[in-house]
Amino acid sequence: MAKKASPIAKMEEADVHDQTLQRGKGGELHQTAGDGQPVLTTAQGAPVADDQNTLRVGARGPALIEDFHFREKIFHFDHERIPERVVHARGYGAHGYFETYDSLAAYTRADVFQRAGERTPAFVRFSTVAGSKGSFDLARDVRGFAVKIYTKEGNWDLVGNNIPVFFIQDAIRFPDIIHAVKPEPDRGFPQAQSAHDNFWDFISLTPESMHMIMWIMSDRAIPRSFRFMEGFGVHTFRFVNAKDESTFVKFHWKPKLGLQSVAWNEAVKINGADPDFHRRDLWQAIQSGNFPEWELCVQLFDQDFADSFDFDVLDPTKLIPEEVLPVQPVGRLVLDRMPENFFFETEQVAFMTQNVPPGIDFSNDPLLQGRNFSYLDTQLKRLGSPNFTHLPINAPKCPFAHFQQDGHMAMRNPTGRANYQPNSWGEGPRESPLEGYRHFPAEEAGPKVRLRAESFADHYSQARQFYISQTPPEQRHIAMALTFELSKVETPVIRERMVSHLLNIDETLAGKVAAALGIDPVPKPADAAVKTRQDLEPSPALSILERGPKRFEGRKLGVLVTEGADRALFDALEAGIMAEKAVIEIIAPKVGGVKLSDGSPLAAQQMIDGGPSVLYDAVVVLASEAGMADLLKEAAARDFVADAFAHCKFIGYTAPAFPLLEKAGAADMLDEGTVEIDGVDAVADFLKALGALRVWAREPSVKLP
Repeated sequence: MAKKASPIAKMEEADVHDQTLQRGKGGELHQTAGDGQPVLTTAQGAPVADDQNTLRVGARGPALIEDFHFREKIFHFDHERIPERVVHARGYGAHGYFETYDSLAAYTRADVFQRAGERTPAFVRFSTVAGSKGSFDLARDVRGFAVKIYTKEGNWDLVGNNIPVFFIQDAIRFPDIIHAVKPEPDRGFPQAQSAHDNFWDFISLTPESMHMIMWIMSDRAIPRSFRFMEGFGVHTFRFVNAKDESTFVKFHWKPKLGLQSVAWNEAVKINGADPDFHRRDLWQAIQSGNFPEWELCVQLFDQDFADSFDFDVLDPTKLIPEEVLPVQPVGRLVLDRMPENFFFETEQVAFMTQNVPPGIDFSNDPLLQGRNFSYLDTQLKRLGSPNFTHLPINAPKCPFAHFQQDGHMAMRNPTGRANYQPNSWGEGPRESPLEGYRHFPAEEAGPKVRLRAESFADHYSQARQFYISQTPPEQRHIAMALTFELSKVETPVIRERMVSHLLNIDETLAGKVAAALGIDPVPKPADAAVKTRQDLEPSPALSILERGPKRFEGRKLGVLVTEGADRALFDALEAGIMAEKAVIEIIAPKVGGVKLSDGSPLAAQQMIDGGPSVLYDAVVVLASEAGMADLLKEAAARDFVADAFAHCKFIGYTAPAFPLLEKAGAADMLDEGTVEIDGVDAVADFLKALGALRVWAREPSVKLP
């Protein structure tokens, strides 16, 4: 009797030209959509109806754990690489403490916010997102700003970025955005860069990313230092007080030294001169006792504000402008100690958004919900054991007790007879309804659907608000960044698609980018689900330059010296920089240093080839007539001045150094930022001017790419 063909056998025998089955390159069969493209399926072969939205209760409700497609997708993504982090691989951390200003008991029962002046241990890790561990510090990228605070009621991980919004609205899309920005899989490059086809293809097909793109193309993505950048919790969280009353909260870290970034041309050269620039800066600041400091500020609001605000507070691609809802300082973060071993602490630290103490709870932000679900998988894969909490850097510093046992690399286990509860032996910990963590009892209702809330649909209005909030130099940098990035895209239709989105943000910006790329005619604006609002006011808080520090504190002055340089002028510079709480670094023709005008030796930290001006916030050329003759022969000395001038830095110089300015092409364009230092009084005037940090009025004349 002939055997009946199984369904699988019948499928194998199917015509490969069938409308619903196609044979792939490897001979495998797959279902096809109506346009002939394969149908997206799970790894088990189940067709996927919606790959853009997590299954949730109602359009704005919480995510459901039964969403097997999201679970599988994020699970596989979390386990893609070992042992390096899939994202935020290149990081650097430091220990410190968080100090509470005043009690916030009215808003939250979180122990860390109960007592004014109390200090709580903390560890912070800064990172880039896209690059590998071996990439460079000054990539154009988001910076991770992850803070672990070891409270008396468990660890609180505020895992944020230096940008308050994100590319996507739903965590189910996270593997796609990261795959798109990582090196293209067929060629393995570019590394730590978004200037390639895959990234911009994804972005140009994802209108919800447009707000984030404005931030990434701005100077926020190339910060001068970890010490000079903001941090954000990104999402909307909840404070919950002892009465179980909820207040929504957004978290901001404000650097005490103010904001500062670098120019793109400068970033490229810094990466060549010192790929560890940010790491070295943090190390040197802490080792010298100039401890970096941030204020933790909060935006607090209730349900009425959430309902009346122009945008959905659950949308992670949106922010609440500080002019609409001011930030309130509630504490400060100080970093005062470097790890004793980089791997043991910085590399093994495990941050998870779900680590919150009683009194801090989550909102239904779909990206936050996905992160809460995902991070535990990530740590298990990367650190190799469910016992990663046994590592000292991850262990709470408060008393803890549970029945978790065994497993790979267990360093502690329950003692006694009972390793479960309830038990009859009176052993072990017990739950505490009074002291234990209680979630805010929000009421949720709605159909079980894959759906994006309509209140998430405006993708351009806040992108426009961010752009118009920038000063002219910052707007110019955004246009330059977009032009550079899109110039690396080889597919014309992707470039055109991006210009069509830019037309919905700002026509002038779109026109500049289109002209620079040679796109003619300019395409029509992209279809918008919600028309771009023109009534949103500029927000000065979104500009780096509008909120500049107006002082040189924490910065570094590079002084290029020659044999016979004036001792009195050097002493005045050194004393003045110390009074500004800044750093002075000596560059000389030889690393051994020079002898000054009085015959005294002056050691150098750098020789000219190893100390280019891109490593400093301002420079001085302190030269004698005799020493200048040798310096003019050095190509690196010419570049030292030429780059400083092109990057709009303040340049001080003695009269003998003027020929070097001529050689560098700066002598014909002298401005308020090029200052001749002809005496001790001139030193004081020069140092006072440094508070402006840059001379942006010079930029149009130097025309950097």
